[in-house]
Amino acid sequence: MIKSIIVEVSAQGLHDITKRINQLVYQANVHEGLCTVFVQHTSASLIIQENADPSAKRDLEHWLNRLVPENDPLYTHTLEGADDMPAHIKSAITASSIAIPVLNQHLALGTWQGLYLWEHRKQTGQRTIIIHISQA
Repeated sequence: MIKSIIVEVSAQGLHDITKRINQLVYQANVHEGLCTVFVQHTSASLIIQENADPSAKRDLEHWLNRLVPENDPLYTHTLEGADDMPAHIKSAITASSIAIPVLNQHLALGTWQGLYLWEHRKQTGQRTIIIHISQA
């Protein structure tokens, strides 16, 4: 089964999509298999991360912003704003797709794991995510 979802983003940072993807896995009636999640954008990415303490997300966001700062004089791709080229770099060093095992109609995530869309731009908008769920 292949589905797509639209995620509304209101800011740069980690946006939890775990429940939405788990709902699709449950509806697919797949008891054992694989769920592949893919983001169709070059300035956003996907990550599995801590879902209990919000400070972990904030620390990751701050760390990545420090690693890939805006307004670096080496950037030539600046037409779309100061956050655009850093967003492309952040996307390149993270992941555009993630494969997660499916067990008993649910993502086989650990107790403290969540699946996040990591928006690297500061602007609001929509991101399209493709989900492929296959039976083992």
